Amino acid sequence: MDEIQRMLLEQVAGLHEVPAGAYNLRINGGLGGRNTTANIDIVPKTDVSGIDIIIKPGTKNESVHIPVLLSQSGLKECVYNDFYIGEDCDVTIVAGCGIHNGGDETSEHSGIHRFFLKKNAKIKYVEKHYGSGEGTGERIMNPTTEVTLDEGAYMEMDTVQIKGVDSTKRVTKASLGEGATLVIKEKLMTHGKQTAETEFTVDLNGAGSSANVISRSVAKDSSHQVFLSKINGNNACAGHTECDAIIMDSASVSAIPEITANHLEASLIHEAAIGKIAGEQLIKLMTLGLTEEEAEAQIVNGFLK
Repeated sequence: MDEIQRMLLEQVAGLHEVPAGAYNLRINGGLGGRNTTANIDIVPKTDVSGIDIIIKPGTKNESVHIPVLLSQSGLKECVYNDFYIGEDCDVTIVAGCGIHNGGDETSEHSGIHRFFLKKNAKIKYVEKHYGSGEGTGERIMNPTTEVTLDEGAYMEMDTVQIKGVDSTKRVTKASLGEGATLVIKEKLMTHGKQTAETEFTVDLNGAGSSANVISRSVAKDSSHQVFLSKINGNNACAGHTECDAIIMDSASVSAIPEITANHLEASLIHEAAIGKIAGEQLIKLMTLGLTEEEAEAQIVNGFLK
């Protein structure tokens, strides 16, 4: 890897070098490295670009890293990754994509990730997106995540995008079985003329299933964001969706939460709040010696933590 690729790897995966354990590193559309373990296998697909990640039943305290790095201007790719998580697993999966575009052509990565969690499996899935480069070419990322949770399965999904992505459409669809739980935490920041569209659709099909979808975002300059969240309660279940956004400058934000109860025992809640930074917050920090710009940065950073 060169220095730009190392920087991208650190931003999207928190790594300074190739990780230990199972990993698949994709660089500019090709294989940058791969390693498997006794419990985690990574198999390249033969019909489309992508990989199958197969985790044996009972695997615990292991991790998988599958970062994607693009530093070649004009490169466009679509990658399909499937995750098969065996019963009673407890693992962490770290994904994410970093694009550095120093040219005048559009660079684009579309990732379709499908998760199949067996009975009582548990995973934490971390996905970070990051863009950099002084070129005029756009940096586009369109992640799609499809989740199927069997009985008692648990998935926590942390998704972060806070810099450098010109356009993104983020789609997540989930189907939950009996007693399954899904927790989604999204953190998003746009600036300049960037656009971001997020769409969550969760079907609570099993008795005792639950979902908690939380989005926090900041829109600066003339950027635009759309947040659409749909939770369908199809059994005795509990669902909650929440969108909190800070709007600044000439930006715009649309929040569209939607809940549908198709069962008498479905308990669903939605919340949405959009507003500017409160003046008293700025004044309080400025009395401590911060400039207005520094005070705004402190508030935004705290909000997105």
